[in-house]
Amino acid sequence: MVAITSQTMADEIARQQRLARSIADDQASISSGKKLSTPSQDPQAWVQVSEIGRSQAQQAAWTANANYGQARANKASSNLNEMNTLFSRARELMVNASSNSMDPAGKAATIADLQGIRASLSDLLNEKDYQGTPVFDDTNPTQVPVSRGLALDVVGTRQSIESGVTVGATTTSLDAILVGAINAVTSGVPADIQNSLTAVEAGLNHVIINQSVQGIRSDRLSAATDRLSDTSLSLSERRSKLEDTDLTTTLAGLQSKLLTLEAAQSAFARINRQSLWDLIS
Repeated sequence: MVAITSQTMADEIARQQRLARSIADDQASISSGKKLSTPSQDPQAWVQVSEIGRSQAQQAAWTANANYGQARANKASSNLNEMNTLFSRARELMVNASSNSMDPAGKAATIADLQGIRASLSDLLNEKDYQGTPVFDDTNPTQVPVSRGLALDVVGTRQSIESGVTVGATTTSLDAILVGAINAVTSGVPADIQNSLTAVEAGLNHVIINQSVQGIRSDRLSAATDRLSDTSLSLSERRSKLEDTDLTTTLAGLQSKLLTLEAAQSAFARINRQSLWDLIS
């Protein structure tokens, strides 16, 4: 009889120890906000959280790539907008030169303006950002991975923007068009000025086309960023359900366990105060 009672007491002690550990786990999960701290608490959930964590790391890398791409795309768009403004100004100057006979002072001012436009265009085409990265790629466009198996162009190449302008049956460059405009104004020959005006308009159209293409690149990067954001949010929500502490449920369970432990300890204390005769009678 005594052996049976002793075993019962040992079992009760073990039960109270398990209950105390459970209470400690609940208190830790409330304090940290995480209900999973070791794999043994919920092996299946732990594996899922680990897999989600790896996916989140990959999503973070792709998001960083997309953000980098968007920053470069925005700068390229800004430079192309300025090029549009420059060629629009060059067109105004050539329209004025073709419709008015200029005195030496007017001619000198127009030439100086066109030379300034040429210099500014060169600066925009060859500009580098604060990290030393060219605004426009050289020869080959940069592609950034934004998801598994998908890499997007970020900006156009300097060569594609600078060259490939079709004027009549001739292919030329933006710089050559501006040089031709300066020479035409200098010569003052009406036919040369008119031909140069046509070339400047072709150059402006070329810039506008490149603006449209860059806009498409920016839109694709923006769409990729939105998708990445949605996926990251979904992963965070799934991880939160598996890993984060439900305070309402945990607090209620903790209170119940505390009351149970307190009652068990009180009863155990009363039993321990009983005499041997009480135990065997």
